[in-house]
Amino acid sequence: MAHKDNYDIVVIGSGPGGLAAAIAAKKNGADDVLIIERDIEPGGILLQCIHNGFGMETFKEDLPGPAYAQRFIDEAMQAGIDFLLDTMVLEVTRDHRIYATSKQYGFLEIQAKAVILAMGCRERTRAQVRLPGTRPAGVYTAGTAQRWVNVEGFMPGKKFVILGSGDIGMIMARRLTFEGAQVERVLEVMPYLSGLTRNYVQCLMDNDIELQLKHTVKNIIGKDRVEAIEACAVDDKWQPIPGTEEIIPCDTLLLSVGLIPENELSRQAGVRIDPITAGPFVDDGFQTNIPGVYSAGNVVHVYDLVDWVTEAGLTAGKSAARLVRNGVGSDGPSIPVKAADNVRYVVPQTLHPQALEENEIRLQMRVRQPIEKPVWVEVRSGDHLITRKGEPYARPGEMVTIVLKPEKVEEVKAASELCVAIVER
Repeated sequence: MAHKDNYDIVVIGSGPGGLAAAIAAKKNGADDVLIIERDIEPGGILLQCIHNGFGMETFKEDLPGPAYAQRFIDEAMQAGIDFLLDTMVLEVTRDHRIYATSKQYGFLEIQAKAVILAMGCRERTRAQVRLPGTRPAGVYTAGTAQRWVNVEGFMPGKKFVILGSGDIGMIMARRLTFEGAQVERVLEVMPYLSGLTRNYVQCLMDNDIELQLKHTVKNIIGKDRVEAIEACAVDDKWQPIPGTEEIIPCDTLLLSVGLIPENELSRQAGVRIDPITAGPFVDDGFQTNIPGVYSAGNVVHVYDLVDWVTEAGLTAGKSAARLVRNGVGSDGPSIPVKAADNVRYVVPQTLHPQALEENEIRLQMRVRQPIEKPVWVEVRSGDHLITRKGEPYARPGEMVTIVLKPEKVEEVKAASELCVAIVER
């Protein structure tokens, strides 16, 4: 597809966040919108997620990943959004200039009035979790195995151990079982599940796959190919407990040990990064500390549902279009949003009270420790309770959401900061 040198808005990444952002920008007055994608086709990670479970919030339908992505791809193309595929962005500057390289076009320089960063996230590797042992073939991230099985048609092994109870790992445990492999064990170093409870039930319990909490891999055994792993229990400080070692024969070890937002371009541009989320600090419109640079989706923090990624993209696209259309992105001063009791982080980290006059503002968070009893999710200004909602429990693997409604605008305007806490009822 032919491209231009100047655009109103350039979106980097064509996953669910990037597609939604581009569509929202176009619908809200941005004339020229471009999506740059490093892969050969749009859709992002959804293209290899052939299981269902997508779209219950957005479409009220239970869709597989490629079908969910295709709806937005079709809408983006019908809206006249430009695509640059098979193109790698090298740098984004503070003044919204993008440098990229393309097999078809060579070196590119593109000027935008606003940029939306939607690069998604990547998996942690063996080196990042410091697994000891030899370095044989047969150690892969769960996402790599997912692509091989679902897209390339290759089986990475026959007998598996999975380290980590993240959603991709549990989904692959089921997928590999369907393909005739034996999943010997899923090990989780934490005392609680890392992914969604529904995936534990549907993927592990329904297929009689054992999950061992507070266990990890102590050693990888094998010369040319993985022959076994040595598992062990860990104490409250994640240290191996002597005498609990067990040798589990296998030919493949899959790692599902967490995701990291892809923010190399963000840092390069001078975007301020939250050390807890590893993503940008954003306001209620998903604008970063750099005016005209927005960030949306898993590049901000790792979501549990694609529907929330889409919603974040829609918000960022609408906000960026407003900046392009009116020359201003947000109204008035902002106030910080802080994580309080049992809350690890909250997104957005700041909000503009005036934004509440027209729209709800959704605050999303993850808890520090599971609470398996009814809780209150509270938003406070000092000792003053602004709003709260009840939940039957709170778990680290499942995001918690609370919505600030327009009728709370005056209370929010009066606050110097907002604190979000999760407490037992």
